[in-house]
Amino acid sequence: MPSASTTASIPVVVGAAPSVSFDSSVSGGSHAPIDARIAPSSPGFRRMSFALFAAGMAAFALLYSTQALLPAISADLNVTAAQASWTVSAATGALALFVLPLSALSERFGRRTLMTYSLAIAVAVALLIPLAPNVGWLIALRAVQGAALAGLPASAMAYLAEEVRPKALVAAIGLFVAGNSIGGMSGRIVTGWVAQLWGWRAALAAVALMALVCAVVFRLMLPKARNFRPGTLNPKVLAKTVGGHLADPLLRRLYAIGALFMTVFGAVYTVIGYRLVEAPFSLPQGVVGSIFLVYLVGTVSSAGAGKLVARTGRRGALYLAVSTTTVGLLLSLSDSLVGVLAGLVLITAGFFAGHAVASSSVSHTAKSGRAQASALYQSAYYLGSSVGGTLGATAFHAGGWDATVALGLLAVAGVAGITLYGTRCARVERRSSLVVANS
Repeated sequence: MPSASTTASIPVVVGAAPSVSFDSSVSGGSHAPIDARIAPSSPGFRRMSFALFAAGMAAFALLYSTQALLPAISADLNVTAAQASWTVSAATGALALFVLPLSALSERFGRRTLMTYSLAIAVAVALLIPLAPNVGWLIALRAVQGAALAGLPASAMAYLAEEVRPKALVAAIGLFVAGNSIGGMSGRIVTGWVAQLWGWRAALAAVALMALVCAVVFRLMLPKARNFRPGTLNPKVLAKTVGGHLADPLLRRLYAIGALFMTVFGAVYTVIGYRLVEAPFSLPQGVVGSIFLVYLVGTVSSAGAGKLVARTGRRGALYLAVSTTTVGLLLSLSDSLVGVLAGLVLITAGFFAGHAVASSSVSHTAKSGRAQASALYQSAYYLGSSVGGTLGATAFHAGGWDATVALGLLAVAGVAGITLYGTRCARVERRSSLVVANS
């Protein structure tokens, strides 16, 4: 974890949340004098931190609100696990597609404005979702909701870079990250217990009301932007920057690693509810929702990723994350509830550690246009979530939990292969440098 400086890269723990980094050197408003920005001891800093905490909590409670409810949705609407999984995949897929264009819009219309509209639209859709007459309408509304939520992560980070003094940035982003994590976890837990009592529609209505309160708090508490300077939308410049990132071999590998890790995570947590409500476990819906408390393990493992990298190097940390995730997947095959929970703990720890390493490496690797580099990582990450959820549910429908685990192992093998290739490339590069130095 870097110290509070003008450039920071911080993994977002959501369950999963985007990885967001910012580069104050590419943010127009961040060139404002330091004394014109919010100080950590001021009332404005506390208001801003609380507002963004509320926004993060609302956004990610909404984004994954149906994940813990998939068995109940399948039973009530008479659809398969694969069909129900699209209520999650549609939201994360739409977020992946819209995060880059909406981050560009925030440069023109303002961070605060875009965040406000994003949350307002997402909450309005959330209030309609419990009324969806069938799974088709439910999926369509979730896609609109995911697209709306895409306007929040990059805009929030850019807002902080422009409005907060450098020494307070880590603390401010940390609170936003905490809102992401708590929202993603609490949304699943709340829906699980409410669904057990009153059904999945009431559960989604409860999350919508919680998000509405958070959105109102956000709008009332967030200070007006004082340092934002609107820019012009230049598609050619944006395309050139994005093209440059996609042409970078290391960035491509990091995007692929993020997508593959999230494929595993999306598959496991989309399907685990189906497994736990069936024999031999037969757990009630509320208990299944509480399983998402395991996410707290991810908070710890992602926070410790920096120390792990310092000891083992980036690729060493990735190898350890791959090994931990693999052991967790194999443990989850157990017919013992203790074995399954132990497997989930290891899968979660391995995933978040790998995600933290890959996401922070993106900011370190990109020498310019870091906001766009981060947005591309978010796109790959959420596409992995969307693909993993759908393929994991399809595999479960075809071959049970064993098939879902096989999919996860295949994705983890992909991460291992990419990391091995990166290790080989680094060795070749070092040898070439030695030859040049000695010639």
